[in-house]
Amino acid sequence: MSQITNNSIRVKKINQELIKQALKLMKEGTKSMIASATGLSVATCGTILNEFLETGEVIETEMEQPNGGRPAKRFIYNANFAYIACIYISSEGGQHSLTYTVANLYGEAVDAGYIEVELADANAVEQQVEELIAKHAEIKAVGIGIPGLVHQGVINVCDIAELIDVPLEARLRELFEVEVTVDNDMNLTVYGFFKQQNYDEDKTIAVVTFPRNNFPGAGMMINGHIHKGTTQFAGEISFLPFGISRDEQWRQFHDAEAFVPLAAKTIMSIIAVINPETIGMTGELVNETYIEGILKLCKGVIPDEHMPQLIVLEHPHDDYMNGLIAVTLESLSYNLQLVEKRR
Repeated sequence: MSQITNNSIRVKKINQELIKQALKLMKEGTKSMIASATGLSVATCGTILNEFLETGEVIETEMEQPNGGRPAKRFIYNANFAYIACIYISSEGGQHSLTYTVANLYGEAVDAGYIEVELADANAVEQQVEELIAKHAEIKAVGIGIPGLVHQGVINVCDIAELIDVPLEARLRELFEVEVTVDNDMNLTVYGFFKQQNYDEDKTIAVVTFPRNNFPGAGMMINGHIHKGTTQFAGEISFLPFGISRDEQWRQFHDAEAFVPLAAKTIMSIIAVINPETIGMTGELVNETYIEGILKLCKGVIPDEHMPQLIVLEHPHDDYMNGLIAVTLESLSYNLQLVEKRR
């Protein structure tokens, strides 16, 4: 393919994405309104909109003019043109489970459920995806949240041992021929929490989890972007140099008296490294009564002007699923660094 042809295809995809995003924000609009919103010519918008009409991704209706003149054609983005399936895997309290949501292109849920399984391994995930696609043929992308991390397409750290060394993303893409995204639970939770805040500008925030029966973890948004690190290892806070063995760390995090000092050290490390505005805390080991003790210890080290707001997340599972829906929808969009917010 020549460079000119490649550039032309890229420009067209960019223009298509601009029109899609404009219509999603506007809910409905005329060609002129869309051209104004995107900066594209009316002719370019008309050509692309006609293509979308043919595929069904855009719906055309007529808008009555207040002066009784000729009705203007208006365009509505078809949110049900395609669906996404989002599943997050959990082993909380030793119970393995799959929580799923099927959503339209506006991120609105059309189906949801929770299934307890004996083992949340790749086979369980594949079976669940297969059932959802059989029920909703419109599914074009799948997002999977895992209690671990993925490096070069392979899960290499995970609370569920049977998922370690599994190239889950590639397996699902090959089996079902859909776009697939597999991401860390804390990255997804912090992204979902970030988007729920509707910040006017890019912020730096973190979410830290202290689960029962597992080591703690964190997700971080730095200046509006998820921070994953070179090998996706960022946020693995159980590897901080606490000066104790991992066995002793486990014991202290699960001991009511030792929890607050160790949690405070964890929070102080995050503050010193990324200087967040807010740190959300979650996990079975966390409760509101610990916040005051953690704050007191942090303020004994961190100057007041650099202390973030510490909160306990009220609905972490909702934040998790909202983040998973967001990144899965993004996987269907033409990826532009100019507009991409999470990478």
